[in-house]
Amino acid sequence: MATTQPIRDKQQIRDMSEYYLNLGQIRNYVLIVMGLHTALRISDLLSLTWDSVYDFDNERIWTHINITEKKTGKNKSIALNGNVISALTAHLNAARRGAFLFENARTGNAISRIQAYRITRAAAESMRFKERVSCHSLRKTFGYHAWKSGVALAVIMDIYNHSSLAVTRRYLGITQDDKDAVYLGLVLMM
Repeated sequence: MATTQPIRDKQQIRDMSEYYLNLGQIRNYVLIVMGLHTALRISDLLSLTWDSVYDFDNERIWTHINITEKKTGKNKSIALNGNVISALTAHLNAARRGAFLFENARTGNAISRIQAYRITRAAAESMRFKERVSCHSLRKTFGYHAWKSGVALAVIMDIYNHSSLAVTRRYLGITQDDKDAVYLGLVLMM
């Protein structure tokens, strides 16, 4: 089985994010946006409830999500940026607001991992991506673009709760083109 890859092209990220928005499928749009902006594993995303993202007493989106990761058992606090808050606000206005953020309308439970994969794949296929894209690609995309924007690998490692920098480096899918850009872009002498 091929390894999933981060989405490297920012226009493709925008197009993929907007795919479900343009179809009026807000829940699916929010799944893609949150996957790209929170670096959460799909199992953690699907376990989110409305209470974890919305303060019902004060009628506002929380500024942070606080979760315990299923895989690691570690607590994590994730700041929500403007893109996520905007997507959640749209979802809030469109959703039935059952317990789960990504609710299966028929069962009232969270959608399945398989359904989340189908949602991600359909958006990726509409963009005709050359590389294999899955739910995990959303998580990898976050780290890849954090690294490209200058965030230290140690910080990305901590966000991912990886055990070593080597794991994080492999995870980011750094290509020869990425390395070439460093060699060609670094000018030390004039």
